[in-house]
Amino acid sequence: MDAQAAADRRRKLDAVLADLRRECGPSLRVLAVAAERRAYETDALTSHRVLPGLVLLPADRSQVAPIVRACLRHGVPYVARGAGTGLSGGALPTESGVVIALAKLNRILDVDPDRMVAVVEPGATNLSISAAVAGYGLYYAPDPSSQVVCTIGGNVAENSGGAHCLKYGFTSHHVLAVETVLPDGSTVVLGSDDIEAPCYDAPGYDLRGVFVGAEGTCGVATRIAVRLLRKPEVVRTLVADFPDVPSACETVSAVIAAGIVPAAIEMMDNLAIRACEDAVHAGYDREAAASLIIELDGPGEECAELFEQVSALCSEHACTRLRIAADDAERAAIWAGRKAAFAAMGRLSPEFLLQDGVVPRTRLAEALAGIADLSSAAGLRVANVFHAGDGNLHPLVLYRESDGEGPAAEALAAAIAELCVALGGSLSGEHGIGVDKACSMPKMFSPADLTAMDRLRAAFDPSGLCNPNKVFPTPALCGEARGGAYQPHPLEETGKIQRW
Repeated sequence: MDAQAAADRRRKLDAVLADLRRECGPSLRVLAVAAERRAYETDALTSHRVLPGLVLLPADRSQVAPIVRACLRHGVPYVARGAGTGLSGGALPTESGVVIALAKLNRILDVDPDRMVAVVEPGATNLSISAAVAGYGLYYAPDPSSQVVCTIGGNVAENSGGAHCLKYGFTSHHVLAVETVLPDGSTVVLGSDDIEAPCYDAPGYDLRGVFVGAEGTCGVATRIAVRLLRKPEVVRTLVADFPDVPSACETVSAVIAAGIVPAAIEMMDNLAIRACEDAVHAGYDREAAASLIIELDGPGEECAELFEQVSALCSEHACTRLRIAADDAERAAIWAGRKAAFAAMGRLSPEFLLQDGVVPRTRLAEALAGIADLSSAAGLRVANVFHAGDGNLHPLVLYRESDGEGPAAEALAAAIAELCVALGGSLSGEHGIGVDKACSMPKMFSPADLTAMDRLRAAFDPSGLCNPNKVFPTPALCGEARGGAYQPHPLEETGKIQRW
């Protein structure tokens, strides 16, 4: 950035700050020093980093609209951020822009146990909702692995899922209404006329449905009404070990083909099993080639019958060990291992890239074989731990930046995403596109598709200031940003991947 551009950037940010000091007063916390802003330069996709121009922490949701209006008035881009646990770079700031950090807006505002609805602020953590309503025998179903720290605002932006979305659906299925500050600075409620008494089927266009999963490009959520579920009567959990990956994949298809919809079917390959067991000591078999965690819930009699059927199907598909959780403590230990998987990768490699592709469930074995081939060709290890029940893969590409493996890891991760699309799947299941997979969007969507999506986004944000440079491919993101002459990657030379 040249001196004039830097001066213009500073002038605009100073103007935003001056406006907000007058309108919001001292309760609006401002982080202007570079060392303070450094914590906001990346989300959990740490391979992308940009130091934001300014970080603002509203103390009250009434301060969000003035922030958006000030940014619009002075042409300053902004991005809302929760806990920063996103894995696609969806909360990556811009150098000339503002981060609206919503972590202090973390209250559970209201719980209506009769209507089974809770109204929460965007900075409330996912797990805090279930904790707040547990006394009523209720819970909030979407459960990302990071649910202890990830916020409901971020879940709404990315339409997050989790292990139990196979049976209970994604965030979009559990959000009834969203109070939103639109990019023009106005405040509206999407999905209902009254967020404190949201209806289940509002007439008209489903703008709530547009907003959930829009990756923060259509406005900033300030209150969210979520649907609660009653806790199941019985929960049964097992771990089934297999001598090879295809047998585990075939078991997944067999369970679904039998008409059984478990609450969760999770799968780990040997590399992931070893890392999780070493980290958490969950009692996994370190020698198993693959393991399934299968959980059923519901009425006791029905759950017992289906559990017997699932156990039999595992045995019919070469299961070598069937471990059934004896009590809640053992069940919690099994899930602790699975939910610690991403953190456990630190035992295998100092850096990793996490992909989020989806394939048809019947092509799981084919997808994992393809990933193994790509991994071998790239000379990089890939651990697999994922939501097998809905085909949502989470390959973890392990690499060492200090050994110069970063570009090869990025190419391998992109090749895996391309493989998922080629198998009839999707670029993302629950982590979003962000900046990480924006350049791959043309592989899945036609120019007409992308144009239609961009027009929808522009209807909400004609200024283009609300979380810019996400979702859609741009020359700066996908082309000249890397600089230098084009050099084909070794994977391209072997025909394993293609450049587009």
